[in-house]
Amino acid sequence: MHELVGALRSYAWGSRTALAQLCGRPVPSAHPEAELWFGAHPADPAHVRLGDDTRSLLEFLAADPARELGSAASEFDGKLPFLLKILAAEEPLSLQAHPSVEQAKVGWERENRARVPLDSPLRNYRDDNHKPELVVALDRFEALAGFRDPRRTVALLRALDVPALMPFADLLAAQPDSAGLRTLFTTWITLPQNVLESLLPAVLDGCVRYLHGRGERMFIPEVRTALELAEAYPGDAGVLAALLLNRLTLEPGQGLFLAAGNLHAYLRGLGVEIMANSDNVLRGGLTPKHVDVPELLRVLDFEPIDLPVVLPEYAPDGSLRYRTPAPEFALRRVDLPAGAEAPLTAAGPGIVLCTSGAVLLRQDGDELPLGRGAAAWISASDKEIRASAVDGAAQVFCACVGGDTTG
Repeated sequence: MHELVGALRSYAWGSRTALAQLCGRPVPSAHPEAELWFGAHPADPAHVRLGDDTRSLLEFLAADPARELGSAASEFDGKLPFLLKILAAEEPLSLQAHPSVEQAKVGWERENRARVPLDSPLRNYRDDNHKPELVVALDRFEALAGFRDPRRTVALLRALDVPALMPFADLLAAQPDSAGLRTLFTTWITLPQNVLESLLPAVLDGCVRYLHGRGERMFIPEVRTALELAEAYPGDAGVLAALLLNRLTLEPGQGLFLAAGNLHAYLRGLGVEIMANSDNVLRGGLTPKHVDVPELLRVLDFEPIDLPVVLPEYAPDGSLRYRTPAPEFALRRVDLPAGAEAPLTAAGPGIVLCTSGAVLLRQDGDELPLGRGAAAWISASDKEIRASAVDGAAQVFCACVGGDTTG
């Protein structure tokens, strides 16, 4: 086991306080800090601390994949199949979806044949992999995720009492299924700019009237979110598209899993995120970055879903696991009371991340202390690792290879 030095990434939507506080650095930070990557993604790998030196985790694994990854080396072509992050959103991320494996391979090959540079801002596919992802809230975490039941969306559109919205509400009411959602979303996302400039202000006026109205108000979070998005991204069709999505709040410890094709946008909050090792993103709005509407429509899944919250459940070893169907990763949480010790039976090959307090990892006579925001690489050859809380209660997340779908 070795300490990992995460790769810090700065984006405009990041926080100048959340990651700095978590990692015990001065607040506020000089720039918005959005993500701390613990993984072996070529774009920004973490580094393994080896005495007074460090080495890229990508190079470290490539030097001896059999030792470090065990049986996963042959299954995943000698590569770590997941990427673990801490995500800190102060402002909304773009409206986006990720492709399936099949879609990613086709898109990757198509853009390669067209000789689109890998670092081009117009590139959709930066690898040939899918990107299922799970985020677990460390504090209250707000998100839009998946298409809402069309009948509830019709009720929302009609509650806004905007005459210009009524034809769209009627359209969806006449076909309250995935086909109706596809038609409405496609119509909105491709509206001519002059039409959008007329419709969007009317919708926002309706949102303001709704918030100041009387009687039952079922859609206050959805309406407030539309107004917030419009303020951040004026004139963006993604504001209309956001009205079609589930609006949810994760409390600390709750998770959200997103499979291929699910349209989503993280709004704000701090969380641990794990995903297949991919950087493929198709954007649909709420961003100054490249938006490829035809390609987005090819990958989107318009089947409505319920609020996709993942609640942890106890595993036989006492850890809390977050079940997902993803074969590339499994994520478990271990909560340690002051002075407690627990085995990390699902740790390797993988990463242990401390998110609260401080822990001491022990393995075969070796010890490795981890403070809050610190992580360790656990080799497949490391056995019987135990974690003990130091100076109070502590919490760690264990990310490992292989889907956690059974006992």
